[in-house]
Amino acid sequence: MEIVINLSGKIRIAGIIALLGFSIYSCKQTAPAGDQTKTETAKVAQPEYFQLRPQLEKMYGYTQAVRVGDIVKVGGVISIDDQGKPIGKNDYQQQMKNCYASLEKVLKHYGGTFEDVILENIYTTSMAELQKNAAYRHKIYTHHFPTGSWIGVKELGLPEMMVEIEIEALIPEK
Repeated sequence: MEIVINLSGKIRIAGIIALLGFSIYSCKQTAPAGDQTKTETAKVAQPEYFQLRPQLEKMYGYTQAVRVGDIVKVGGVISIDDQGKPIGKNDYQQQMKNCYASLEKVLKHYGGTFEDVILENIYTTSMAELQKNAAYRHKIYTHHFPTGSWIGVKELGLPEMMVEIEIEALIPEK
């Protein structure tokens, strides 16, 4: 009886070794040239940077937007002109309109619209003013609203600014 058990154990070990050897050997095999089963190297998306106001962005050290694959991330925009001068001082709704106008330029650069926006974060120095002017966003997002947050802050990039908006959009590459 003891011989049968030892023989059975040896057969199992030999089978495991043979199976392991076969597995290792088959992993080293390469497909013939031109074989359709060859794996391709994965394409890694490279960042594509966009400067909305190049002189200002260089001076302050930032880039307004970056695209990686189908994702476009737009850093917070405030209500300024191309020279960096504030627009809409003491006028919350005008500042919102100017922010959305800047965001629209960035989206258009990448071939998108506000319907492509999946995330919107609004930073404000006055939550009461944001709530009072939030209905304006219905003109921007006509089909659905993105996810996001409203965040109250002490101050923004310029003392006159009351609102700053950042977005993320999903825009398929063409």
